[in-house]
Amino acid sequence: MNAIKTDKRTRSYDTVRAAALEALVLIERGEHMDSAIASVTQGKQFRPIDRRFILQLVNGTTKMRRRLDHDIRYYLAKPSAELPLLLSNILRLGFYQLKFTDRIPAAAAVSESVNLTHHMMDRPRANLVNAVMRASLRDPSRVKFTSRDDDPIKHLGDYYSYPDHFVKYCLTEFGLEKTEELLRKGNEPPTVTYRVNFLKSKPDEVANLLQTHGVEFSYGKYLPEFIHIEQAGLPLEAELLKTGKVFVQDESAGMAVRLLNPRPKNSVVDLTAAPGGKTTYIAIRMRNKGRLTAVDKSRVRLETLVENTKRLGISIVAPVASDMFEFNGGPFDRVLLDPPCTGWGTAGKHSDLRWAKTDMDIANLGKVQLAMINKAAKLVKPGGTLVYSTCTIIRSENDQIVEEFLLRHPEFEIESGAEYFPEELVSSRGFVKTYPAVDKLDGAFSARLSRKLH
Repeated sequence: MNAIKTDKRTRSYDTVRAAALEALVLIERGEHMDSAIASVTQGKQFRPIDRRFILQLVNGTTKMRRRLDHDIRYYLAKPSAELPLLLSNILRLGFYQLKFTDRIPAAAAVSESVNLTHHMMDRPRANLVNAVMRASLRDPSRVKFTSRDDDPIKHLGDYYSYPDHFVKYCLTEFGLEKTEELLRKGNEPPTVTYRVNFLKSKPDEVANLLQTHGVEFSYGKYLPEFIHIEQAGLPLEAELLKTGKVFVQDESAGMAVRLLNPRPKNSVVDLTAAPGGKTTYIAIRMRNKGRLTAVDKSRVRLETLVENTKRLGISIVAPVASDMFEFNGGPFDRVLLDPPCTGWGTAGKHSDLRWAKTDMDIANLGKVQLAMINKAAKLVKPGGTLVYSTCTIIRSENDQIVEEFLLRHPEFEIESGAEYFPEELVSSRGFVKTYPAVDKLDGAFSARLSRKLH
């Protein structure tokens, strides 16, 4: 990255926090968080603990950006003045450490922020950072919020750090109390879930290994081969992940595959397959017997999918590098479509999407999603099954797409998810829905549609 100028004559500074700062600037300029972090750590000799700290700082600061900006303004001499991009992110990073971490001493957060500003900018701005952060420690009660009763959208958006359009949608869809719980849940530190690979292990074997090493966990409530890890990081990575005994996947993502219900010797296609989370779960549920076609337009991401299948011991996947609209295979017994979506069910894990997605994105994606499900339908055998799934909780990307599809395709009908999941997950129309505030799940949607025989 070449946009940040540094003064080599200044005092020492923390290179880990500097990398986090550089990533924050890249993200605000439009880069995805994963690639921003990869960019600033590439070729650097950071220890694993340093990389985890960078990820924590970048993810947390990005997630809480609106709240941090709100709080910082109360300590500026000119609250309405627009701060330079670099200075703004130094203050956000510092305030995040002060307000939202419990293991970083306040003195360290202040001094390291000041040192960073000396190094990246100049002494006057370093003095400003010092004054603002120390004032926030002396007088935390200076920060005020709009009344929740008078303006719930602004109050919740400022306090929990979400864009107004998403808060407004949630209030309309869920009401005030459930919205606040959903927003709060999305700000908790993300954890990982291990999906046990039946081709190489069993849930109890993985559980015993975790228990032996003192790792706290819980079984998935709806899919018991999913194991929720109750701590940060990827415990037993060498023993479990690298050997292919487990795969990282949220339990909610597995529900679409369970709803698809692929059987051994079926012919199945996953139309947006890479990097292979659902594809590999389909193959495992097929007991690695049958024909599974994995279509994706990204050859690079398909290479990752192939690597994942090899590690997991899967041999039935045939990767096809193709835009799904140009793919003409089939027909198939089972078709899975997981189209691009806004991802609003995963806002707790993908912090940058909060500020990258707009109302216009939702409208534009709806057109793409409808075109994709229309194409997917052509690949389904009579008597076969199509599952449409997303990782968003926005109705216009989910229910409305399926309902419009059904109006255009009377040869398809809904098969209720109640056959596969308990009633608390199944809507009156038979769709399977999960929400971030419930059962350690991401938000997700899936609908099972069967093609009539005649």
